[in-house]
Amino acid sequence: MSERRRPTARTYLVLGWPVLMLGVFFLGPLMTMVASSFYRRIPGGFYVPAFELDSYRRLFTDLFLDRAAFSLMICLLAAAVCLLIAFPFTYFLTRMRRRPQVILLVLVLSALSLSEVIVGFSWSVLLGRAAGLSNILVWAGVMRDAQAYQPGFVAVLFGLSYIAFPYCVLTLYPQLSRLDREVTEAAQTLGASPGRTFRTVVIPIMRPTAMAAFLLVFVFTLGSYLIPAILGRPEHWTLSVFISDQASFNANVPFAAAMAMFLTVLSLILVGLVMLTESKTRRVA
Repeated sequence: MSERRRPTARTYLVLGWPVLMLGVFFLGPLMTMVASSFYRRIPGGFYVPAFELDSYRRLFTDLFLDRAAFSLMICLLAAAVCLLIAFPFTYFLTRMRRRPQVILLVLVLSALSLSEVIVGFSWSVLLGRAAGLSNILVWAGVMRDAQAYQPGFVAVLFGLSYIAFPYCVLTLYPQLSRLDREVTEAAQTLGASPGRTFRTVVIPIMRPTAMAAFLLVFVFTLGSYLIPAILGRPEHWTLSVFISDQASFNANVPFAAAMAMFLTVLSLILVGLVMLTESKTRRVA
């Protein structure tokens, strides 16, 4: 076997550019946010450099813990809804003929071209009372009077699931499209129905990819700001809305930075726990 060549100066130059961009646009702002979380806020003014833990002490108040629990709950629920819909949808999408498969895939991916503002206000109209879906149900005789379903919990959940659904499909599509058809055909040859084949063969094989899609949707929706702000009441706002509110309207950058650090660390811990559980389950299996 030939020896591995030592990296040349050109190789270091090519690798150095992404590392530099990572340091400038990620590590730099992250370190600034960490430092700002310890600053002292001046009432009626801005903040001054210091090393205080007042902002972190406020993280243990009942109000903040309640908002954190709600944010995690609704983002986990949105990730579960996306996965439950996207998994069978993507599976049957990959089993379709090429032409309708491409058309449906383009329609799903076209949702990525819509900004979160457009999605939020579109759902606001659809779930509203004046020109929403309830008017169609009234016209069809299903309901007596039109109702407004926004702002509310269901509206926020629909909005978060809608913006995350294409990303879930994109994560599942490559692996499902490479799934050998002979595996499912063998199960059906042995007497398994299509539904049982999907539950006992496809889902266990695709479990790592499904967990990756679940984590992607969870992390993505955890940082969503406009959807909860547009479609939800204050009790339905996530931590992202409160972070922006503290930084922009209350001029409390240290507390906003502390909340952002808490949200970052908490999401990393949850992702690590899910990955650890998945690895242990895989070893046992």
